Amino acid sequence: MTQPSQGVRRSYGVKAAPYGFLLPAAVLFALFFALPIGYAVRLSFHKVEIKGLGLGKGARNEVWAGLENYTSALTDSEFLHSALRVLGYGAIVVPVMLGLALLFALLLDSERVRARSFARLAIFLPYAVPGVIAALLWGFLYLPDVSPFLYLLDAFGLPQPDLMDGGALYLAMSNIAIWGGTGFNMIVIYTALRSLPAEVYEAAKLDGCSELQIALRVKIPMVAPSLVLTFFFSIIATLQVFNEPMTLKPLTNGIPSSWSPLMKVYNDAFTGGNIHAASATAVVLALATFALSFALLRASNRRTTQGATR
Repeated sequence: MTQPSQGVRRSYGVKAAPYGFLLPAAVLFALFFALPIGYAVRLSFHKVEIKGLGLGKGARNEVWAGLENYTSALTDSEFLHSALRVLGYGAIVVPVMLGLALLFALLLDSERVRARSFARLAIFLPYAVPGVIAALLWGFLYLPDVSPFLYLLDAFGLPQPDLMDGGALYLAMSNIAIWGGTGFNMIVIYTALRSLPAEVYEAAKLDGCSELQIALRVKIPMVAPSLVLTFFFSIIATLQVFNEPMTLKPLTNGIPSSWSPLMKVYNDAFTGGNIHAASATAVVLALATFALSFALLRASNRRTTQGATR
């Protein structure tokens, strides 16, 4: 009579095991990801109402604001200008970084390359450097008084460019992101290249294709999913740029406190003390990132489907 009950308990234990393994990850996700997002959304719909001089008990109350914070964020000229700066920054970073990553991956995948392990490590190593340290390193290399490169230009009588102000600032800041992010994207693309079957290359060589033709007509089309993945990662990282401008800001007067949208959020929350407006701006930035990523992903999937049906 006890056999059926033991079988039921064993069956229930086996079915519940996956949920038990997922429970710690689900709890951590809820505490450190879902809960902060929900709290930020809640703050974005409220504001602080001050009575009188704002002194004493009950002088500052949190009240419902509706869409007021969102309206202010979308009409804020500083936020719009910061978004335009990031778009210009991304127009430089994304194509150059992914182009170099693809080039390095193709070179490392070539049969003629030597010291492949050392080259792979050397290209990837800048990604292991923390972003703040990398920004400080390049920031001091940009300063005329301490930069050895600018010292050499001055020694040869050549003009010293001001890399910390104006249009050159975009190039200087983009260089930091490209230097640090190319290695990661290269590893993703290179891993995809190494997973391709060798029979494809052999068939292309038998057809008389050169190394360049194999790279352009075989390798790149077959690693297109990895290229799309790195492209989305790069877009998201570009929209969320914070370390580089925030670290370089004390070194120059050419970077305003709202150079990027995340700097605007930080300035509103911790300098201006308006955490509700900062939450609304953060939610707008998150929705814009999601919408852009979703639109690009749909366009990429549509193009892939059309190419497969031809």
